[in-house]
Amino acid sequence: MSHISTVKEYFRRIDREFPAELFIEDFQFFFPKFGIGRGFDALMELARGIEPTRLSSLHHVDDLLYIEQGNLVAAEGTTEGTSSDNVEWCGGQTPGGRFCSIFEFNDEGLIKRMHVYLDPDYTGADTARFLWPQRTKVEW
Repeated sequence: MSHISTVKEYFRRIDREFPAELFIEDFQFFFPKFGIGRGFDALMELARGIEPTRLSSLHHVDDLLYIEQGNLVAAEGTTEGTSSDNVEWCGGQTPGGRFCSIFEFNDEGLIKRMHVYLDPDYTGADTARFLWPQRTKVEW
């Protein structure tokens, strides 16, 4: 059975709830600026840190690209949302909002590792560190 169906289920539900039954109890995750965490309690610590910066966010589930190799699935896609200071972002249209997540599965088909790669500056507010401020044609 393809692990892609499990990853699709994760993304269908994650904007509303955490689908804990898809994961082993002490799953490992990575998120930029947070680092490595293990298990649900650490994931909730990550969520509490992100929550004050965002009013809402939504994954573009129907547009995700999946690559499966053995017990690994890579999912690449975009999100959109509104920050707590009412700045909107939309992956592909603004600097933030693109991501790639790598999922690793155990022999029972549960997620044992999920590493998320993205720029946590969803709204592009950190303009001082844009390395190419004078680009004439910007495509996100």
